[in-house]
Amino acid sequence: MAEHEHVRVAVIGSGFGGLGAAVRLRREGITDFVVLERSDSVGGTWRDNSYPGCACDVPSHLYSFSFAPNPDWPRAFSGQEHIRAYLEHVADVFRLRPHIRFGAEVARMTWDAEKLRWDIETAGGNLSADVVVSATGPLSDPKVPDIPGLDSFPGKVFHSARWDHDYDLRGKRVAMVGTGASAIQIVPSIQPEVAHLTLFQRTAPWVMPRADRAISGLERRLHRALPFTTQLRRGVLWGIRELQVQAFTKHPNELGFVERLAKGNMARAVKDPALRAKLTPDYRIGCKRILLSNTYYPALAQPNVDVVTGGLAEVRGSTLVAADGSEAEVDAIVFGTGFHVTDMPIADRVVGADGRTLAETWKGGMEALRGASAAGFPNWMTIIGPNTGLGNSSMILMIESQLNYMADYLRQLNVLGGRAALDARPDAVGAWNHMVQERMKRTVWNTGGCTSWYLDASGRNTTIWPGTTAEFRRATRRVDLAEYEVLRAPARDAGEAAAPGGTARDAGRTAAAGGAAPDAAGTSAPAEVDA
Repeated sequence: MAEHEHVRVAVIGSGFGGLGAAVRLRREGITDFVVLERSDSVGGTWRDNSYPGCACDVPSHLYSFSFAPNPDWPRAFSGQEHIRAYLEHVADVFRLRPHIRFGAEVARMTWDAEKLRWDIETAGGNLSADVVVSATGPLSDPKVPDIPGLDSFPGKVFHSARWDHDYDLRGKRVAMVGTGASAIQIVPSIQPEVAHLTLFQRTAPWVMPRADRAISGLERRLHRALPFTTQLRRGVLWGIRELQVQAFTKHPNELGFVERLAKGNMARAVKDPALRAKLTPDYRIGCKRILLSNTYYPALAQPNVDVVTGGLAEVRGSTLVAADGSEAEVDAIVFGTGFHVTDMPIADRVVGADGRTLAETWKGGMEALRGASAAGFPNWMTIIGPNTGLGNSSMILMIESQLNYMADYLRQLNVLGGRAALDARPDAVGAWNHMVQERMKRTVWNTGGCTSWYLDASGRNTTIWPGTTAEFRRATRRVDLAEYEVLRAPARDAGEAAAPGGTARDAGRTAAAGGAAPDAAGTSAPAEVDA
């Protein structure tokens, strides 16, 4: 990487968000961009998570790009290796590899107000960019709880997202800490081979049957011969989930029927009433992520498995002590305890216009305009930003909506001409987030009686989008310049006018004439989002 390289756009990360951004940039005619990747291959979370049983809980044909359909998905729900191979394929087909810089973990990004650019320090060298698209993803940095005495444990310790494939679990006494989406896939995968498995459960999850099956060769041939059948399949999967979302966002009380189905699923596999009582959640289904598995409950019913409620409280040498005082001797600890979702680690490395980091700006909770732009961080956008997550559908749908927004953002900069940047107006950011949080109040994620990883330290849901994917797509179809301040580079000649402080600021509405028309809602809650 050249010492003083400058590019139009720097994309951070090469998972679904980063590769999607790269494809969209090329489609917009922008080839002056780089993708900065800290690892040595693409794939993001589907590269990092390679634990036994790792698979997606969204149907394959919905968990893929609309512009890169895959007629050859082997199963209704794909495993990690197939999704990773798909992302490698996308990188090849769309000729993205010349743009990707591996081993280029970002150490710091600093906004240069004089030159209207981002100065970026990476492990592979330094560069600058007019625009930064951060696609590091919320499931990229593992979170390990601070357990007293953990340092004293003499055995093996690792997180599910950093699986140690060189360590053989066969015949070992293993502790699985956590009962989230990773744990319910790991437990049935390792249970048959370990000597004993102790599951430390802080909160019981709701688990529904997984309607997985092999996709037949006939179906795949049909999809290859008639591509519209792939689109039709994707459309049906999408439509079903769009209809379901109303129960989560507007009518949580209607989810009782689904709870009865989940309890029936448990009762079929778990005959022991004491164990069934441990595994029955005490909150509304959907409040935490609903998990899919046909093998989790049968694995927990096996004689070499113990379920300990209350979570792991302390480690004393090789003895693990639960919150209820029970103890277990183990040889290895596997943490399935999630990720830094509401406190993105990248935020500590982004220094905005006022010299503060994004983490400092977000100290009271993450918030961004339409999930993309943060006030005080010009020409910096995030993919899968605050309140863009989903509780019941495919994140790829949300990513593609944000790519639409990114594309129009860059078009608006071109319309403005010259050296220009867009900075989200604080009142616009506030109005958007007020709307989101008002809608959040009636959703199952806020009313369901649980504490989930969707909530930040203050209990605010900064993760989930409280609506349909269609609503979000409408809300991000174009950039409203009325929601931004236009920044201009300082005047260099005596004849050029400059605003006090050296940067010209334009309210944006006047500049919108040549670009997107402002939404009728202005900086208030967007009219295109249904309340």
